[in-house]
Amino acid sequence: MNTPYVFTEIDRSLLNPLDSDEQSVILRKGTEYPYRGIYTDYTESGTYYCKQCNEPLYSSVAKFDARCGWPAFDKGLPNRIARVPDADGIRTEIICFTCGAHLGHVFEGEGFTPTNTRHCVNSISMVFRPGEPVTTALYAGGCFWGTQYLFSKKSGVRTAESGYSGGTTENPTYQEVLTGKTGHYETVKVTYDPLKITYEELTKYFLEIHDPGQVDGQGPDIGKQYESVIFYRSRDQFDTAVRLIRLLETGGMKVATRVLPQKMFYRAESYHQDYYRKKGTQPYCHYWTKRF
Repeated sequence: MNTPYVFTEIDRSLLNPLDSDEQSVILRKGTEYPYRGIYTDYTESGTYYCKQCNEPLYSSVAKFDARCGWPAFDKGLPNRIARVPDADGIRTEIICFTCGAHLGHVFEGEGFTPTNTRHCVNSISMVFRPGEPVTTALYAGGCFWGTQYLFSKKSGVRTAESGYSGGTTENPTYQEVLTGKTGHYETVKVTYDPLKITYEELTKYFLEIHDPGQVDGQGPDIGKQYESVIFYRSRDQFDTAVRLIRLLETGGMKVATRVLPQKMFYRAESYHQDYYRKKGTQPYCHYWTKRF
């Protein structure tokens, strides 16, 4: 492989601010007092998200009463929880796979549920929201009209928004991005259900709905703002993107797609949203081509 992919930690400016109590647990690995957390006996149906980065962590379906004084789950959502040795040398700590936020500890062999696993989680590390889990991914693949159109039709995708990302100008306009001086790429923010479509499936689809081999743009749209980029926000996303690109390269394709750490996403002007649906036409340089 010729492209030197280098992983960069998540941009801390994209994370939610934490108060002193939240910092004590999430950053300094403290523990809430038992039976004090707001979610200990919570029974509503929905999804628990990371307080620091908003990634979905647990479904309420996995929650059970362990009578331990903290919220208990018998499994996390796929690729959302990481296990690391605890500083005490005995227990296993669980952290958010995306941002590294301390969640609590995991215990096995207790026999509470068929999984024989208990994730003992601090309430303060989570935020509950009704409904199925949703998360986001950012992709740049030429004119965002076509990329948004095709993503919006993909099963498992909730919404696809056109916008700008990767640059330094705050709240850029379309005309500013066109100059190529803002550093932004025309980007699509994809909101999806990770239980219905995985990040890997979504990224494969991205690499099949545009030409990842074009180096200077996409189709007749030439310029930095039209180049191909996969924006990652976790080690798992980075590894997935690099692995898929290497598969294409192994098959003989010279891939121009860059893999960059996620930056702030700015939603484009309203007339750019759902452009082809409003116009009643099809994308002129985006279409699906099987590559995997």
